[in-house]
Amino acid sequence: MSADDVETGASTAVAPTTAAAGSASSPSDPPGLRMAVLRRYLAEHLDGFDGQAPVDATLLAGGRSNVTYRLTQGSRQWVLRRPPLGHVMPTAHDMAREYRVLSGLARTAVPVPATRLLCEDHDVLGVSFMVMDFVSGRTFGDADDVAGLPAEEARQISAAAVDALISLHEADIEVAGLGELGRPQGYLTRQASRWRKQWELTRTRDIDGFDELADWVTAETPAFTDRPFSIVHGDYRLDNLIVGRDRPTVEAILDWEMSTLGDPVSDLALLLVYWTSAQDGLRKQVPVALGVTDGPGFYSRADLMQRYVARHPVEEAHLNVCLALCCLKLAVVMESIHFRALEGTQLGADVSKMGEATPALVQLGLNVIHGGGVAALSG
Repeated sequence: MSADDVETGASTAVAPTTAAAGSASSPSDPPGLRMAVLRRYLAEHLDGFDGQAPVDATLLAGGRSNVTYRLTQGSRQWVLRRPPLGHVMPTAHDMAREYRVLSGLARTAVPVPATRLLCEDHDVLGVSFMVMDFVSGRTFGDADDVAGLPAEEARQISAAAVDALISLHEADIEVAGLGELGRPQGYLTRQASRWRKQWELTRTRDIDGFDELADWVTAETPAFTDRPFSIVHGDYRLDNLIVGRDRPTVEAILDWEMSTLGDPVSDLALLLVYWTSAQDGLRKQVPVALGVTDGPGFYSRADLMQRYVARHPVEEAHLNVCLALCCLKLAVVMESIHFRALEGTQLGADVSKMGEATPALVQLGLNVIHGGGVAALSG
């Protein structure tokens, strides 16, 4: 599958499995799905789904967290998302939260896929799952996806990514019906505590510097307790966006499982950590969206900052705390993926090098707190 034919969650796929009407679940089902029981459920609950017609279920290889599939039946296409198989961190992969956020944001200017159903009946797949609309367009998950992209279009895509983030942070929380989504006061402090606890549940080894980074973040976050809040995405990066097939616009923002009410600067910080440049060192050891924004026309991290702060000013100390917290958080997330890879339960993208990501992210965070700031991300 090319970057010109993607859906909500990934950019490449493995061979589809077809379940004909009346068939029972079998070893040929995609991992994580039971097609016979799923087909019966969708026939009763999903508008436009024909319980008597075959359906193709394609596991999409781009997702490293929630597992994402494209369901195709004739000319109709949907996307199904479910939690990962194997090791799952407590409070993570909340399908009901993702469904609620997407449904609410559909009432705002934030570009999101339309939701179709939430299933919390574990008799169907053994876990909760959601179904939403397929969104046609392009995703940019690796350097090959941007090969040949004109520099001017790369510049426009960079600007659109920042503008979509601003639209999220300016979204009316009450219009979206998300006023009870979270407790925004003290968000950064709770995040520091949460990810430190998650580390103890997901670690596979000792990582030099982790405690130093966690101690610093824990000590510094309380100073920013009462800053302005918004809906935050929690995993905002370029490869979680669907860009228009023929235009440099953001058609949909994906992967809302970490969304809540919180500090918007944390989203900006995460975008900066995931952004890449040709000069990067440690960032190249994090095998997610490598080299995507290295090429001609793409914004630098400084350009990203300039466009965002022109609308929402950010003080340096606040950003540095959020950058360090993001490095801490992502180190834990990558370790969880590494954990599942060791278990043999991680589906989707190749994660064979994910073990290198955790120590690299810890060191990036240390570089930030030792005076490097945003510039340290290229270290």
